[in-house]
Amino acid sequence: MELGISTYTYTWAFGIPGSIPLKPWRVDDLMEQATRFGLKRIQVADNFPLSALPINELELLRTEAYRRQLTMEVGSKLMTEENLRDYIAIAGLFDCTFLRFVIDGPGYEPEIPEIISVIRKALPELRKNKLVLALENHDRLKTDEFIELIEKTDPDWVGICLDSVNSMGAAEGIREVVSSLAPYTVNLHIKDFIIRRASHKMGFLIEGVPAGKGMLNIKWLIDQVKQRGKCVSAILELWTPPEKELEDTLIKESQWADESIQYLRNIFT
Repeated sequence: MELGISTYTYTWAFGIPGSIPLKPWRVDDLMEQATRFGLKRIQVADNFPLSALPINELELLRTEAYRRQLTMEVGSKLMTEENLRDYIAIAGLFDCTFLRFVIDGPGYEPEIPEIISVIRKALPELRKNKLVLALENHDRLKTDEFIELIEKTDPDWVGICLDSVNSMGAAEGIREVVSSLAPYTVNLHIKDFIIRRASHKMGFLIEGVPAGKGMLNIKWLIDQVKQRGKCVSAILELWTPPEKELEDTLIKESQWADESIQYLRNIFT
């Protein structure tokens, strides 16, 4: 299992709606950071949609990744038949072994039978490209529903991108999620967090922190996933709470990434 960084390590740097930096990051910037860290893997997710790039730009990225000896993982959201087909082709261009997908997207929250149908139609291309579809445990579906999707399609070519926090939105804790989904996990998202009471004491807030500074037992998590033997990579993601000014948020995000990689490198060496 190899450590890497993602476009969601630097979410603010890539930009979110309503908060775009003067010079938003591109994939080359992420590659440069990976090289600086001495890492060999990056994941480009839906906050930088590769499907929006022309083929010549994708080929340039592939060339640059090869030059830097980087493995580039591909991810998206909105798992319609068309979008899944497009991203299978993009993943093939980058010689990916898995394709990370969040099922839902704007105005698209399909029911289980529809998701199964979409996956089954894609299975011939997944097998042809020797590509595992890694479904991310996002917060609408429960773990048993993700298992149903895998078992009713093809466990050899459909697996899990296991995020350490997302399933809390579905009222599921980390231990039950890992227990259920670790056997299917081909990609891990390490995202540390804290849970604290709201100032009015009526409710809790879940907030991101640098890796190793929160409530996530990262060593345990890695061990649980690693022993199953399927997980290819562990990707750092950050939920960096914003400061009042975007420039300060960008500085904070960069510092958190540095601190997190330093912590994680000690675990992975």
